[in-house]
Amino acid sequence: MPKFSRIFSLNDSGWGRGSGGDQKPPPQRGDGPPDLDELWRDFNRRINSLFRKAGGGAPPPGGEPSSPSGSGRGAGVALLAILVVGAVLWLGSGFYIVPEGNQAAIMRFGEFRHLEERAGFTWRWPTPVEAHELVNAQQMRQVEVGYRNTVRNKTLRESLMLTNDQSIVDIQFALQYRIGDVRAFLFNNNFGSVPEEAVRQAAETAMREVVGRRTIDQVLYEEKEQVAKDARQRAQALLDRYTSGITLVDVTIQQAQPPDQVQDAFEDANKAAQDRERLINEGRAYANDIIPKAGGAAARLGEEAEGYRQRLIATAQGDASRFRQVLTEYSKAPQVTRDRMYTEMMQQVLTSTSKIYIDSKAGNNLLYLPLDRLMQQIGAAEAQGSGRSSGGNDSPAPVSAPPPPPRADGIRGRDRESR
Repeated sequence: MPKFSRIFSLNDSGWGRGSGGDQKPPPQRGDGPPDLDELWRDFNRRINSLFRKAGGGAPPPGGEPSSPSGSGRGAGVALLAILVVGAVLWLGSGFYIVPEGNQAAIMRFGEFRHLEERAGFTWRWPTPVEAHELVNAQQMRQVEVGYRNTVRNKTLRESLMLTNDQSIVDIQFALQYRIGDVRAFLFNNNFGSVPEEAVRQAAETAMREVVGRRTIDQVLYEEKEQVAKDARQRAQALLDRYTSGITLVDVTIQQAQPPDQVQDAFEDANKAAQDRERLINEGRAYANDIIPKAGGAAARLGEEAEGYRQRLIATAQGDASRFRQVLTEYSKAPQVTRDRMYTEMMQQVLTSTSKIYIDSKAGNNLLYLPLDRLMQQIGAAEAQGSGRSSGGNDSPAPVSAPPPPPRADGIRGRDRESR
C-alpha cells in the first residue's frame, strides 16, 4: 500500500520516474506542468509490471519490460476476468424476493411490463434494464376522518358537517381499505406511497354529501348505520372514477354528536322529544287497551239487543199462534175453553205464591191454605222415602196426608152463583 501511494502521489517530486534509478527523468521544462504523454506511458508501464507480478513472471535482466505482445495478453485476460465477475454480479443483482401477500410490479426502462403475484424467490433483468416495486395487496389499512388516533383528538375542519335541516353535526369515522389493483395504484395516481390523503378526501366528500341529504335526528339516531353504508358506496364510486386501485372494506362511525357549544341545549331538546314520544306511546297504549274493550262491550250489547229482539219476535209470534189456536177451540166449545183457561191461569198464579186466602161466603170464614208447607212436607217425604229405599228397608214410614185442597168445582160454582 505505501508503494501504491508512492506511485500515484501527485505531490511526489519523482512521480512517474519509478522507484529505481533505471528510469530516465522526464525532460525539464522549467516550472511548467509535466508532459501528459509521458505520464500516460509511465502509468501503462507500471500497470503492466503489476499484472506480471500477479501472474508470477519476472522482468527480464537489465530492468527492461517485456515485449508489447506479452503485456497485452496479460492485460486482456485480467480485463476479461474483471468483466466476467462484473457481469455475474450484475446478473445476480436481478434476484429478489416477493413476500407473502405482496405483488411486484416489473418495469422495463420505466415502462410497466407485468405483475408478479407469486410469492417467493424470483428474477428479473437487473438495473437499469428492469426494476420492481413491491406492494402489499393483502394489508388492511385504516384512515381516520375527523380525528387522529383517538376521538378526543378532533380535527374540526373535517368533522363539522351541515345537515339537511340546517343543523351542524360533529362526526368522526374510520375507513378500512386495501389495494385492489396494484397497477392502477402505482401508475394512475400521484399520491405515491401515501394514499391515505386521497382516501380521506374521497371519504370526507362522500360523507358530507350523505349527511347533507338527511336531518340531524336521522344522522344521530334513526339511520346511523345506513349513513355509513351510503358513505362507503359513494366514496368507492369516487375512487373508482379516478382508477385509484383502492378497495374500501368498511366505514365505521366512531362518534356522532352536536358541536360542544350546543351540546347542553341539544340534550334538553332531545329530552323534551323523548318525553313527547313517551307520552304519545302511553296514550297509544291506553287507546289500545280501551278501544278493544269498548268494541267488545258494544258488540256484546249489540248481540244482546239482537237476541232480545229475536226473543220478543218469537214470543209474539208464539202468543199469536197460541191465541189463534185457542180462538179456534173456543169457537168450537166456548164453555170448556173458558174453564180450561181459568184453570191454567189459576195454576200459573198460585204456583208463584206461598200463601192463599179463600173467602167462603157460606160461613163468612176465611180459609188459609199453607201451600208452601204442604209442598215442603211432600218434598221431605219423597226424599225420606228415596233414602230408605236406597238403604234396603222396604217398609215405608207412614206419612201424614195433607188435607185435601178445596175442589175447583165448588169454587167455580160459587163464583158463578156470585155472578
